[in-house]
Amino acid sequence: MTEAGRLLDVKVLIVDDDPDVQESMEAAFQSEGALTQVASDGNEAVRICREEPPDLVILDMMLPKRSGFLVLEKIKGYEDAPAVIMVTANEGKRHEAYASSLGVDRYLQKPVPLTQLLDVAAEIIDAMDAEDEE
Repeated sequence: MTEAGRLLDVKVLIVDDDPDVQESMEAAFQSEGALTQVASDGNEAVRICREEPPDLVILDMMLPKRSGFLVLEKIKGYEDAPAVIMVTANEGKRHEAYASSLGVDRYLQKPVPLTQLLDVAAEIIDAMDAEDEE
């Protein structure tokens, strides 16, 4: 059993074009206390990151209108860039290397168990909090 509220008041943007994936991720993050928003395409994700910056972005690679890579490149260019976990069904190591070069915080292969995704998110947020305290 996970301890409830590991992501209390953390603003999480879930970017995926599959409504079922959005819904299950959103429920999982909310169960940990996160404040969630969802975007169904890359342009919407960039707009939200610019207007209401999240702390963490869960980003699918294959998106309509703007790919996950283009979203990642854009939002990691912002001064107060959010942490980004890229989630993809693509197994190519080239893609993972490219995502790393753009500043992705973690790169996970689909299907990702929600418990693992929450663990990784909590780990990243904890690390960010520790940096802020230094």
